[in-house]
Amino acid sequence: MLLIRGSAGGTTLTGTLYERGERPPSFQGAPDEDAPYVWVCDEFYEVDSGGGTQTLAGREVNVAFETPMPRGFETREKAIEVAREHVRTQFARLGMREADVTVENVEVVEASD
Repeated sequence: MLLIRGSAGGTTLTGTLYERGERPPSFQGAPDEDAPYVWVCDEFYEVDSGGGTQTLAGREVNVAFETPMPRGFETREKAIEVAREHVRTQFARLGMREADVTVENVEVVEASD
């Protein structure tokens, strides 16, 4: 499992890349379970009212969340590329410049018994 984490304006967004051999969550709209790499992450955008309030770069932002849209990929490289772009896009939807977004890959190591 690989976490793709973006940070900007004092907040963080993290999505999960399920890799070959791992079991991604299953729910309506999940990609074909035969996809070797599955990316799942929140999607959000700024709204004038309603939603949840988030402080971003010192300003209060109303944020509405969409249902996560899992996506399947054939290669790890393509999955990571799209995941990193997805994270940047979410911050752009809140008015953050791409140069202000830091994105990192975090390998998750399963604890052994």
